[in-house]
Amino acid sequence: MDYDYSGFAALWAAMFGFTLFFGILFYVVGSFFLMKLFEKAGVQGGWRAWVPVYNLMVFYKLGDLSPWLVLYAIGGSILLSWAGIGFIFSLAFAVFSAIAAYRIGLKLQKEGAWVVLYIFLSLVWLGILGLDRSRWNQNVPPAQWAGNAFLGDRTVWDGVPPQAGAAPQGYGQQGYGQQGYGQPGYPQQGFGQPGHPQPGYPTQQPGYPTQQPGYPQAPGQPGYPAQPPAGAPVPPPAPAAPGGPVPPPAAPPAPPAAPPAAPPAPPSAPRPDGDEPPAGPVPPAPPAP
Repeated sequence: MDYDYSGFAALWAAMFGFTLFFGILFYVVGSFFLMKLFEKAGVQGGWRAWVPVYNLMVFYKLGDLSPWLVLYAIGGSILLSWAGIGFIFSLAFAVFSAIAAYRIGLKLQKEGAWVVLYIFLSLVWLGILGLDRSRWNQNVPPAQWAGNAFLGDRTVWDGVPPQAGAAPQGYGQQGYGQQGYGQPGYPQQGFGQPGHPQPGYPTQQPGYPTQQPGYPQAPGQPGYPAQPPAGAPVPPPAPAAPGGPVPPPAAPPAPPAAPPAAPPAPPSAPRPDGDEPPAGPVPPAPPAP
């Protein structure tokens, strides 16, 4: 018994053409709405909304998610479909897309309930947010997963403005001091605050140089020669340069102080018989030099 498959083939061709037509129409309209949304977000170049896969990566980046999640989800769903677990990556892709749409809606002054419209009618959601009069708000608080190395956005692309909380690799995150630089309000290591001495170092008094133990004395002020310590020998004057003025002779050293005069001899005791010899002449004191 012969079967006629011409009618089945014609029906299959009609369904394929119908699906292809609406698929292309859906993609064109969705890319147009996505381009308008990118313009609100400050993305340079409308062509980014027309490139497959790449437009979703930019969409994730605007939604504070890592754009590489798109490649992970698509690659996992294709490569692991033979093992029967590819649907897990497809489900993860749908969840991440809803999260990105939620963050984008917040930046366009939309309530969180708008994400329900994106889940069921994503084309209508794109049309409303891309064509209405809402303005992009960059001051939305960072997402809770901004510091996560897997979910957070850490990419820097030319033409795509960085989002709040995005921290490129090699740079400090917003609100945290970078490595090698002190945070404002805290002294840097090795430098003391004005008015507070460092531990282990003497406090410097105003107008007096600080003398640290184990170091030579600081030089004198400019214009005043350093005074030698008391008791040190006076060096001879330096010879004058040929043809120059003759320096005055150095003052002679002061003579040593005179020794004190010897005290007078005490008087002799009186004799018992009262016959005292006459007192002899008192020798004069040696003259003072």
